[in-house]
Amino acid sequence: MLRCHIPPQCGPAPLGRRGLPRAVRCAARAPSRGAVAAAAAAAAQVAAAAVATAEGREGAERPGLAERLRMGSLLEDGLSYKESFIVRCYEVGINKTATVETIANLLQEVGCNHAQSVGFSTDGFATTTTMRELGLIWVTNRMHIEIYKYPAWGDVVEIETWCQADGKIGTRRDWILKDLANGEVIGRATSKWVMMNQNTRRLQRVSDEVRDEVFIHCPKSPRLAFPEENNGSLKKIPVLTDPAQHSRLGLVPRRADLDMNQHVNNVTYIGWVLESIPQDIIDTHELQTITLDYRRECQHDDIVDSLTYIEEEEINSNGSLFSAPHPEEQRQFLHCLRFAGAGDEINRGRTVWRKLAR
Repeated sequence: MLRCHIPPQCGPAPLGRRGLPRAVRCAARAPSRGAVAAAAAAAAQVAAAAVATAEGREGAERPGLAERLRMGSLLEDGLSYKESFIVRCYEVGINKTATVETIANLLQEVGCNHAQSVGFSTDGFATTTTMRELGLIWVTNRMHIEIYKYPAWGDVVEIETWCQADGKIGTRRDWILKDLANGEVIGRATSKWVMMNQNTRRLQRVSDEVRDEVFIHCPKSPRLAFPEENNGSLKKIPVLTDPAQHSRLGLVPRRADLDMNQHVNNVTYIGWVLESIPQDIIDTHELQTITLDYRRECQHDDIVDSLTYIEEEEINSNGSLFSAPHPEEQRQFLHCLRFAGAGDEINRGRTVWRKLAR
């Protein structure tokens, strides 16, 4: 915009007959048309250069819109990631609190956002450059979730996550969930992931090149969400052979159950496990702990049977931040998901339920 560079010599506008200001002009001489055109051309050139510079800077440094809007970021040391989520109305269940599937989805979301924030691929595999060159991906081997207090609709949950090495062929990712309003720890989770060749579907050892790319973003010393000895995340799940006390047969994956990799999403298995829980447990208890060992992939055209067994073994709550005041009010089950035809095991699991506080 052109401005008069001569100090203004005009005072307050004189009033007309009706009290309205009369039109006045600056005493400075108006610039010629040629000067206006030249100045406009120069301004356009400056603006174009500024836009080009901004676009180049944005492409190289400025984060995307989604990254700028989400409530998450790497911590100062760059070794863990923290993000906050508001619980939506469609994420709560019959108890008016978030479902365990909601919690699992949030864990998956914050894990993916962490991987994206450190420069890993956004194609759903969270792979490094070397992994993509070799056709390698990460697949879930085990997931363990403990919920001490379920958030309600409108609550804000803060989740911190980090990953680290776990053996020669895998890695682990841990999470800590807090109520953002008061900082209370309301849950913890851990998972194990193994590297697999995307074409051969065979497990593969983590190479030194991949280790250098991945673990530079991980804590240098072990940091565990469950540091206690004999905690539930370490407990093995036995092979289930006896007839199940409860079952739900003929479960079929919906199209909405498939993830971006064209396989049944990990969270769907949790829902299938819960389908065979007795209704009286659903009515009187809430899920405190779930552990799943993933053994086979499930495709869109598979038919799945969900089997539940009562586990009579005494519950060992050692290592948990939360334990029910009366252990007899807790119930524990073992689970198996298998293909309906051949009977091959898809995954096995364990759940612990605590009595609902009415």
